[in-house]
Amino acid sequence: MFQFDHLTVPDIRTPLPGPNGAEMLARDKLYVSPSYTPMYPLFVDVGSGSVIRDVDGNLFLDFTAGIAVTNTGHCHPEVVAAIQDQAAKLLHMSGTDFYYRPQIDLAEKLAKIAPGPSPKKVFFANSGAETIEGALKLARWHTERNRVVAFFGAFHGRTYGAMSLSGSKLVHRRGFSPLVPDIHHVEFPRTCPEGEGGADKCRLVKNIEETIFKRTCPPEEVAAIFVEPIQGEGGYHPIPQNCLPALRALCDKHGILLVVDEVQSGMGRTGKMFAVEHYGVEPDIICSAKGIASGMPLGAIIAKAEVMDWPPGSHASTFGGNPVSCRAALASIELLEREYMANATVRGEQLRAGLRELSQKHAGLTNVRGLGLMTAADLPSGAAREKVIQTAFERGLLLLGCGETALRFCPPLCISAAQVDTALTILDGVLGTIEPAKASTPASTSGTIPVV
Repeated sequence: MFQFDHLTVPDIRTPLPGPNGAEMLARDKLYVSPSYTPMYPLFVDVGSGSVIRDVDGNLFLDFTAGIAVTNTGHCHPEVVAAIQDQAAKLLHMSGTDFYYRPQIDLAEKLAKIAPGPSPKKVFFANSGAETIEGALKLARWHTERNRVVAFFGAFHGRTYGAMSLSGSKLVHRRGFSPLVPDIHHVEFPRTCPEGEGGADKCRLVKNIEETIFKRTCPPEEVAAIFVEPIQGEGGYHPIPQNCLPALRALCDKHGILLVVDEVQSGMGRTGKMFAVEHYGVEPDIICSAKGIASGMPLGAIIAKAEVMDWPPGSHASTFGGNPVSCRAALASIELLEREYMANATVRGEQLRAGLRELSQKHAGLTNVRGLGLMTAADLPSGAAREKVIQTAFERGLLLLGCGETALRFCPPLCISAAQVDTALTILDGVLGTIEPAKASTPASTSGTIPVV
């Protein structure tokens, strides 16, 4: 097991890419699909905790976690041990047609930790997009309705149903029509000042009721509303505090299912197992993936038992619920419950406090926001954001963007206080190279959930 705790990180020793990376880049261009979107020439060899070593021996501090996937850190010893143990016993037998303990154990665990008092059942898939596809089918089956409501700025995946629900970027849709019909989009609220009088005045609900429900989409024909508690690709924007309870009430009023996409925000990333727990709402369906198995491919649809009523054969997956992935997930969840959800809360507060301090020093860094280690801040433009990401990479800090101008911070939940401070120091230096510093001013945001 590789350990980098005794080494100085970051440690950049070669040009980027180095000679081994350059050779891999040439091969990649010959053989790999051009649809992939690498942000910078990082050629990964080894990961451990919050550190990546590339094929030329350079060490990077990882604030991406493989796009919010390796929540317990890269190659956590307990996760690796569970994978190795299971791989020596059973790699595959298809939980669609046969029974094995890891799938049943994980289903029971997820059903018990899902928010709300209702009994739950679980369907396993391989990815977040697959859970969205399955949830769309399940919602239409259970309600016997066709229409669905989703939000501009949302990203649910690139398969056809998930792509049709998404409203983030044209590149996800351009050239792929016709899409799945009867999906209606509305604006996602970043603030909701009209809600000061209560959830019944939530701008989001008023927008749904007064626009699409009155003009284009009869509520009695709506099967589900799909929502991210924190929009991921859309910019790491938490939904205002009272909007989810208001959506829950709206769904109950019209017999609509509330489907919460927790693919990126779930599995401890916000300091709770599911981000929806910050809002005190029980969804009808939760879609989970990414961090659920801390690096192994797995997705889960967690639904109220009364909702998951589709008949045998109506939906299935050959590899979903693979025994190795299920063992990895069980080990990951145990680690999250034992220490890493608490660490996500503390380190997230540290990170946002540091970003707010930087925003007082650097004029272009604004709108610090997020929950736990799902945090973002805006830069003046997409071009400025890309320059910051590239320069940070050259200095050994791995970052990603989201939305139009946001920097995304989603490190492994095992990140240490010293590593957060290192990332902030690097970012400070990077920002200093692209803009003049400004005089100290009040921070732009509190970093808490906007209150309706």
